[in-house]
Amino acid sequence: MNFSKMHGLGNDFILLEEKEIIGEDYAALAKTLCDRHTGIGADGILIIQTSQIADLRMRIFNCDGSEAEMCGNGIRCFARYVFEHGWVTKHEFSVETLAGIVQPQLILKNNRIDSVKINMGQPRWKRKDIPMLGVEEEAVGEILSVLGKEYRITSLFMGVPHTIVFVDDVKKVQIDKIGPAIEKHALFPKGTNVNFVEVQNEKEIYVRTWERGAGMTLACGTGCCASVAAAWKNKLTANEVLVHLPLGDLRIEYAANETVYMSGAAEYSFSGKWNG
Repeated sequence: MNFSKMHGLGNDFILLEEKEIIGEDYAALAKTLCDRHTGIGADGILIIQTSQIADLRMRIFNCDGSEAEMCGNGIRCFARYVFEHGWVTKHEFSVETLAGIVQPQLILKNNRIDSVKINMGQPRWKRKDIPMLGVEEEAVGEILSVLGKEYRITSLFMGVPHTIVFVDDVKKVQIDKIGPAIEKHALFPKGTNVNFVEVQNEKEIYVRTWERGAGMTLACGTGCCASVAAAWKNKLTANEVLVHLPLGDLRIEYAANETVYMSGAAEYSFSGKWNG
């Protein structure tokens, strides 16, 4: 099968057109292809399909075989790929995902794609929408005990479940220990992504993410969107924020109507044929 590997600020994906994988078990395929020792290596696979309700459909499978509702970095890679490979000819189009219809917009500079802006929709704050157990209707600034310590968290649904933990220094956080403990906490029936956020000032934050089904990744688009929405909700930042990640930045805007917009790069790593 033919494939292309792309990444959004280090969050990497294998892109496959539906004609290449007819009859394949997508979950098993994701585990095989994403293995960094015996496969191509990636955080997940993106499957490009036709849609009955949008211009195209994107399916996302994490490296552990689980299917995700949405992926912010993935949708930017998807958008660039489908435009440059002739699936669409418009600079703005619609993509069906399990989280609903997403609208990517390609930003061109000197007739080349410079970045991709995504209307990520509106966050949902109610526990039943995340989903998250508990008494209060929303989980904003709530205390959660894990591994013998208490953490103040804010949880929301931003295409997928996200939990934000505000910290003084993100570099000192044991993400590989605290992340999975919160991800699989009994409060979250379907698990949660976990974002550790250091607020630098009202217009800049640092984010590191433990992703449900993928582990620690270099970037998480929906996580950055959720982090900015949570920071604004907790009155820690303005509504337009530059999010710093290990390999670059994302610009996130939390508009007055609560719609979240994300802008950032999508890059190719390589293409090839898989003969496994």
